[in-house]
Amino acid sequence: MKTLSSALLALALIPASQTLMAQDKDLVIGTNNWAENIAVANLWKILLEDEYGYDVELSNVSKNALYTALAQGDIDISMEIWLPITDKPFLEPYEDELEVHDAWYEGTGLGLVVPSYVDIDTIPELKERADEYEYQGSPSILGIDSGSAIAGLTDDAIEAYELPLSQVNSSGPAMMAALDGAYANEEPIVVTLWSPHWAFAEYDLKYLEDPKGIYGENETIYWFSRGDFASDDPWLTEVLNAWKMDDDSLGGLMASIEEVGDPVEGAQQWIDDHRDLIDEWLEVEAEAP
Repeated sequence: MKTLSSALLALALIPASQTLMAQDKDLVIGTNNWAENIAVANLWKILLEDEYGYDVELSNVSKNALYTALAQGDIDISMEIWLPITDKPFLEPYEDELEVHDAWYEGTGLGLVVPSYVDIDTIPELKERADEYEYQGSPSILGIDSGSAIAGLTDDAIEAYELPLSQVNSSGPAMMAALDGAYANEEPIVVTLWSPHWAFAEYDLKYLEDPKGIYGENETIYWFSRGDFASDDPWLTEVLNAWKMDDDSLGGLMASIEEVGDPVEGAQQWIDDHRDLIDEWLEVEAEAP
């Protein structure tokens, strides 16, 4: 009886916020195959599981399925929504069910990318030089999965510029493997790519100028959630709102993962090397719901 009373007294002396963080919390993070998305999702999975007792599941789904699952409450949060243009069509049907939170990265890029050694600089030039950009025997633009926002914008660009090229959709890793092979042999290739991405540190690349503005201007990356998430977990909401990354920090995280070849190991290595920055994100307090 004395042992039990002592244990209860000790528990009562623990601050409420610390007790909250010690509890197991289930969290489903929706992910896609973009390099920065994989990087930051694994970063937060490690931090929340190892340091705060969360049980985190990474659910890799298509863009359409992600927004539906968030609206239905099957996924709690996702680390990445590009606004005001790229992800607007995906958000619009669910604006009443989802909540877009604070920005964590500003100044994105998006469009058609070629190695710097090729001698074209604009998308219209592809129309006259299409035969030079063959993939498996056909003039092609190599892209990622067909359900992604950049794939849809690339279809729009092909139509708007009347390009005699087809978009070949595959996974991000498959696209990067094709780029790597072409780059090693200094062959022409055009891919769909975005910033931030580790490829710009690994290769000398350039965006093709987009006179019609199909791919939009530089955008901002926010995190977003199911509509009632902030009331369910105010502490994590405040933490993620305090989270900020730039080209150096995000590029370093992605480069670490690419170098190691494993998102968990690479993210852990980056965490170990950047505790001061991480501690800034975590210095928040919120009352238990």
